[in-house]
Amino acid sequence: MIGLISATAAGAAARDRLAAAWPDRTRVYEGPVADAVRRAFGECTQLVCFLATGAVVRLVAPLLSDKASDPGVVCVDEGGRFAVSLVGGHGGGANELARAVGRLLGAEPVVTTATDAVGVPGLDTLGMPVEGDVAGVSRALLDGEPVALELESAWPLPALPANVGAGVPGAGPTIRVTDRLLDGGDAGAGEVVLRPPSLVVGVGASKGAPVDEVLALVRGALADAGLSVASVAALATVDAKADEPGIVGAAERLGVPVVTYSADELAGVEVPNPSDAPLAAVGTPSVAEAAALLGGGELLVPKRKSERADGAPAMATCAVVRRTGRGRLAVVGLGPGARDLLTPRAEAELRRASVLVGLDQYVDQIRDLLRPGTRILESGLGAEEERARTAVAEARKGHAVALIGSGDAGVYAMASPALAEASDDIDVVGVPGVTAALAAGAILGAPLGHDHVSISLSDLHTPWHVIERRVLAAAEADIVVTFYNPRSRGRDWQLPKALAVLGAHREPSTPVGVVRNASRPDESSRVTTLAGLDPATVDMMTVVTVGNTATRNIAGRMVTPRGYRWQEEAR
Repeated sequence: MIGLISATAAGAAARDRLAAAWPDRTRVYEGPVADAVRRAFGECTQLVCFLATGAVVRLVAPLLSDKASDPGVVCVDEGGRFAVSLVGGHGGGANELARAVGRLLGAEPVVTTATDAVGVPGLDTLGMPVEGDVAGVSRALLDGEPVALELESAWPLPALPANVGAGVPGAGPTIRVTDRLLDGGDAGAGEVVLRPPSLVVGVGASKGAPVDEVLALVRGALADAGLSVASVAALATVDAKADEPGIVGAAERLGVPVVTYSADELAGVEVPNPSDAPLAAVGTPSVAEAAALLGGGELLVPKRKSERADGAPAMATCAVVRRTGRGRLAVVGLGPGARDLLTPRAEAELRRASVLVGLDQYVDQIRDLLRPGTRILESGLGAEEERARTAVAEARKGHAVALIGSGDAGVYAMASPALAEASDDIDVVGVPGVTAALAAGAILGAPLGHDHVSISLSDLHTPWHVIERRVLAAAEADIVVTFYNPRSRGRDWQLPKALAVLGAHREPSTPVGVVRNASRPDESSRVTTLAGLDPATVDMMTVVTVGNTATRNIAGRMVTPRGYRWQEEAR
């Protein structure tokens, strides 16, 4: 929950905008400002104060206790020009909150954390629990000192600066990625330990098993095996136990989800210690071992039972499996070109990647958003399949990869060839982007207000007779058509042919929108007609949208009505 506090009418207006945009995430604190800040600080995970920075400093200073638990505090000035990350930039999430508030209010985010200011990832922002000398190793990162990277558990990491590497001698500052407990218990000076979510604990429990018994069993099994509880990714069990209070409660205390599988799925897993008891109770000879092993991995702790002080029969079992780090491929749509049409999610994936693969001109668009140390693999036009293969190959090596494309990566872009190459040995995420059709439609007016279709006129991958059949189908169905790849130097006859197919079913006065370089500095657009469009004025940087029989030119804008009645009357 984000607490919102203001003192003036201007501050209250900005506060209310934030509250309206995030109704489920925010709570407005009224009354005297000092009291409001104290209450919000104790009740919320983050605060946005529409107050003078000095006033916020004086109010929150007595309330601060520990950077790991203090809420993040963002301060917005009276004029709404700046959103300043004041307290808890990393641990409290104030840096990201400042950016989000800035986007919403049109304010410039001010991030003062040293690592964020220079684009170096904060060691406590890598999505893993962190232990040790974070401040000391972060300073070494910033100062360019050699920092050793020890990957005992391979896991996809974001880009790290050039002074960090596996070949650096380990006598100096060190970053270790491991799920094992450290000798001596704690990381020493100059050492940071990152805990990857590599461990899955399978759990079986009798009805009514106490939370404390389940939790003690899990913690004991991990400790005896020399494993860190911070690396537990989930508790896994049979779906019949999905609501078992002991398992659910233990997961809540550990801060991990409960993953469940059907008895049939678990019965198909070969385990070292099957038993008749769970077979009779829930229909599978193994719960703990099978649930832990179902996603693959190495069995580190075979099934073990809980121990009860009164000597009564055990009510819980557990087993521990280590899963290897999987490479991660993010297929990212960059939008049509304008920076403000690049989504926050896309920006986050670009910062998360250690390897970027893309067309050289698209790489140039977002090069400034990449973290120092990002490895860039760029190539020219016409190498889509090769870029897809490269991105998948890098992900299979265990890297965090971003494969970029313009518009939406799933629309005439890189998602299709990449997913055709990828198998289930890597994690794949798609990041949607604003397509060229949508960007052009917004410029033209509302041409896509009813059913519409996008058709590429490039016959490099699709035979022309197939494209022509699709154009004819759209013409006969009276659907608005947006043409991608309409005309190039070597392909100058397809657009006139497609327009002729549509012209056989639509009036010469049908509105046609032509947009070149949508959302870019040299953007141009015009609304003409089916009869008035000169194909020679169109190139590969252009999107052509042809209206249906109901589309109208209203005040110079293309408008396709949403209702069917107007279309019926038009016919």
